[in-house]
Amino acid sequence: MSRINWPRLMGAGLRVLGLRPAEFWALTPAELMLMLGVGGGDAPLTRDRLDQLIRAFPDEEKGQ
Repeated sequence: MSRINWPRLMGAGLRVLGLRPAEFWALTPAELMLMLGVGGGDAPLTRDRLDQLIRAFPDEEKGQ
């Protein structure tokens, strides 16, 4: 089992992704790795891509 390098992950989350501490700690390690583009998969989620997803899949109020 490998150890998690928290200082490095925190630096990436706070500095690179611009997360606030509460946002960082609310993520699972898998979510953080996905956002950073680490561990395979597609490119990291950018703000532009997030905006595209928000437009494509808007939140709906209950009862709509």
